[in-house]
Amino acid sequence: MKTNKALLAAEAKSLSQTARINYFDIVIESGKGALLKDVDGNSYIDLLASASSTNTGHAHPKVVQAIQQQAAKIIQYTPAYFANVPAAELAQKLAKIAPISGPVKVAWGNSGSDANDGIIKFARAYTGRQYVVSFMGAYHGSTYGSLSASAVSLNMARKIGPLLPGVVKVPYPDPWHRLPNESEADFVDRMFAAFLEPFQTYLPAEETAVIMMEAIQGDGGIVKAPTEFVRRVVEFAHQNGILFAVDEVNQGLGRTGKMWSIQHFGVEPDLMSVGKSIASGLPLSAVVGRADVMDSLAAPGHLFTTAGNPVTTAAALATLDVIQAEKLPERSARLGKLAVAFFAEQAQKYAFIGAWRMYGLDGGIDIVDPQTKKPDAAATTKLIYRVFELGAIMISLKENILRFQPPLVITEEQLQQAFAILAQAFAELDAGKLSLPANAAQIGW
Repeated sequence: MKTNKALLAAEAKSLSQTARINYFDIVIESGKGALLKDVDGNSYIDLLASASSTNTGHAHPKVVQAIQQQAAKIIQYTPAYFANVPAAELAQKLAKIAPISGPVKVAWGNSGSDANDGIIKFARAYTGRQYVVSFMGAYHGSTYGSLSASAVSLNMARKIGPLLPGVVKVPYPDPWHRLPNESEADFVDRMFAAFLEPFQTYLPAEETAVIMMEAIQGDGGIVKAPTEFVRRVVEFAHQNGILFAVDEVNQGLGRTGKMWSIQHFGVEPDLMSVGKSIASGLPLSAVVGRADVMDSLAAPGHLFTTAGNPVTTAAALATLDVIQAEKLPERSARLGKLAVAFFAEQAQKYAFIGAWRMYGLDGGIDIVDPQTKKPDAAATTKLIYRVFELGAIMISLKENILRFQPPLVITEEQLQQAFAILAQAFAELDAGKLSLPANAAQIGW
C-alpha cells in the first residue's frame, strides 16, 4: 500500500538533498481548485498555489481539456525547428497582453530560471555591454545565470562558484526596513543613493547592459518596492542606455491584483520573464520584450528542444483564457481585501505578528519575538506546522515570513476556513501551546 511514509522513505534513497526544501512529510496525490489531497487521503486548503505556479487552481477543467485534446494530437515536436499551432497562437496573445508599448516579441523556455538567463543574454546582445545589475533578496532561479543574479540563500552560492561574471547586486528597498521615524521620501532617497553608489565608484553605467528586478520580490518575502524608487531606477536606466527588465515569474498573471506586477508602478519594462502559472504549472516560460531587443540574438542563442511544445502552449492558451474570462486579477484584488482585514485584525491581537503586507492574494507576514521584535524562526516553524496539522498548506520564507499565496480561484468559503485555521494557530502560539516538530532543524529555507 502506498502511504506518505513509505513513498518518502523509498524516494529518499534516490533523491538528492538539493532537490527539495523540506517542509512537511506528505506526498501530493491530487488537487482540485484550491484543495489538495495526499496519498493517505488527508485534504488541505492550499495557501501556496505550488509556489504561485497554479494561479488558476489545480486541475482547472478548461486547462485539463486543452491538455488532453492536444496530447491526443501530438505531445512533442521540437519548436526549435518547426512551429506548432498552439505556440504560434500563444506568441501572438502573450505579445498582445504584455505591458510593453510598441512591437513585442517572445522567446520560449522551460522554466522561469532559463527565462531570466534569457534576459541576460538578450540584454548583452542588444547593448554590447557586459554588466548585469540585480537586487539583494532576489530569487531569479537556479540555472547559472539566474542563480548568479539571485541573492536570497547562501546555498545558491556555496560550493558552485565561480558564478556568472559581471553581475553586481545592489540593496533592495524593503520598506519594512525603514529607519525609525524615517519618512518614505527619505527612505527612497537613502535607498536610491545606495543604488547609485556602485555606478559612482566602480561600475561604469556605459558598460551596463540591464537592471533586472522583481518589483515585488517573491521568495525574498513578498515585498513591494516603493513606486518612486522603481521609477527612479527606470529613469536612470534609460538615461544611460541600460535596459530595465522585470521578473514576473512569481508575481505575474493576476497574482497581485493586476495582470502584471509592474502595472502597479506606472512604468514599462524593456524585457520581462514569465513562467510558473503561464501554463498552470506545466514547464513553460517566456522572455517577452521589445521587438528590437528580442531580435538582437540569433538562433540557437536561446532555444530549447522542448520549450514551447504543443501541450504546454495549449495549456497556456487555456490558462490565459481562464485568467481573463474569470477575471482572476480582479478577483485577487477583491479577495485580497478580505485577507487585509483578517491579518490587520490578527496583528492587533498578537505582538508576534510584526510587519505584514498584502497585494491581492499575495502576502508576507513577519513573525517576530514580541519583546525584541527580531525575526523568530522557531515560532514561524511552529505556526506553519500547526497550520499543516489543522488542514492547510503554508510555508515560510527567509525563516520568519509566512507566505500567503492561495490559488486565485479559491472560494470565499475556503478562504474563511483558512482564516479560521490561521486564527487558531495564532491563538495557540500566543497561549504557549505549540511546540516544534522533531525535524524542525530541517524545515524551511
